[in-house]
Amino acid sequence: MDTNEFQLVEKETITECHFQEEEILKEETDRKTRQFELDRAIALGNLEHFKVKIFFADDKGKKVVNTTIWAITDSSILLKQNVLIPINRIIKLEI
Repeated sequence: MDTNEFQLVEKETITECHFQEEEILKEETDRKTRQFELDRAIALGNLEHFKVKIFFADDKGKKVVNTTIWAITDSSILLKQNVLIPINRIIKLEI
């Protein structure tokens, strides 16, 4: 994956994003990898306030944010200041 095609955004601007409902990852193996990365990121975030790069897509294109994940629900990840990103729109994480 070419990460140069992603626009770097600040987490505060994510609240302005509009997310589609469809799953961005088509392959089951990619979705399992994403879940593993999310589980690892939340553990590192809670223990060491470790930041991760979150690559995701909204209705305007591909974006990346560098931040700490505070919590994970069944459908979203929670960042500081109640910023949510739907899990089905996350492409990958870099820890």
